[in-house]
Amino acid sequence: MAEINTSSDNGHRPGKGRSSKKSTRVDMTPMVDLGFLLITFFMLTTTMLQAKTMELVMPRDGNPMPLPISKALTIILGPQNTIAWYEGIGDDPAKPPQVNRSSFSNHNGIRDIIISKKEKVQRTSHKNDLMVLIKADEKARYENVVDIMDEMLINKIDRYAIVDMNAFEKGIFSE
Repeated sequence: MAEINTSSDNGHRPGKGRSSKKSTRVDMTPMVDLGFLLITFFMLTTTMLQAKTMELVMPRDGNPMPLPISKALTIILGPQNTIAWYEGIGDDPAKPPQVNRSSFSNHNGIRDIIISKKEKVQRTSHKNDLMVLIKADEKARYENVVDIMDEMLINKIDRYAIVDMNAFEKGIFSE
């Protein structure tokens, strides 16, 4: 606890009616010790910031869930910030999809394509059932993958997957 030292001046002179002045000194050392103990206690017992990770949902092994072509959009990221896209899955080699080119620009770019496809799916199924398949070429930049993931977040696309390219898609950017 804090200690209060009071010392009085006993050498008072006779005949004078002055009151004696007492000096008080508070020893703050125990208070500082207590403060450091409390700081140390709270630093050791608190939880530090937890690492934030992106939730990743992996498909079950076995037969994949069927995906209607009308609810699918495939985006292919190529070298030098190029983007190709087509509607559907593109898994039928007899009927190759019509591939379109786009960019990351704000107007007439990939965002407008995602928005229009999302609205089209919502009109037909009355739900947000759009599934976006993201495929990246070997020469695609990691920055482009992050950018397209940001587009999924901005446009509130709940269902998307990063999948491997097939032989047809690998030949898109070699033309």
